[in-house]
Amino acid sequence: MRAGILFSLAFFLCVFKVNSAPDPVLDVYWKKLRTGVEYIVMPTAQVGERGGIILGAMGNKTCPAGVAQLRTNEYGHPLTITPVNPKKGNPKKGVIRLSTDVNIKFSGSTICHESTVWKLEYDTAMRQYAVMVGGVKGNPGPETLDNWFKIEKTNNGYKFVYCPSVCTYCKVMCRNVGIVVDENGLQRLALSDDPLSVIFYP
Repeated sequence: MRAGILFSLAFFLCVFKVNSAPDPVLDVYWKKLRTGVEYIVMPTAQVGERGGIILGAMGNKTCPAGVAQLRTNEYGHPLTITPVNPKKGNPKKGVIRLSTDVNIKFSGSTICHESTVWKLEYDTAMRQYAVMVGGVKGNPGPETLDNWFKIEKTNNGYKFVYCPSVCTYCKVMCRNVGIVVDENGLQRLALSDDPLSVIFYP
């Protein structure tokens, strides 16, 4: 009898551990997002002038490049998403899950000869933190805090959040990523109280 109780308890704990992984992020066809697959990010509702997410020049400067949103209702540039540990907590390798640190990287290259991995950087002209490229892929730790983002649910889609947990002893800020118009009229991705709700097209 005692052995049966212990077996049942062990089975329950095992099932709970497997099911404790965060929910997967889904694309518009209800399929799980996976690392290595290219996705187009679009806003959930094209309110006003809102299109896809692109890699673009900031103002009159070609380099460094930043992350912005098209004003026209068009698709942006494809990107890939890589979790901090593709195997840990995932029944299948490479599933992108909610509330998990991820690197986000535009496909292709730039004329700036820099990485296209997203990173957070303080923009002195905007006087706030904006999403740029030039980040480091992988190597989680205090040296790469600026390169890690998370994906969370919204009422009608998902949002990007900056709240890295790759360093347990580091003091970090946690903010939504939204749209902020800079001095040149460019719709930039930056930390904001008003998150940009998005969906993913494979």
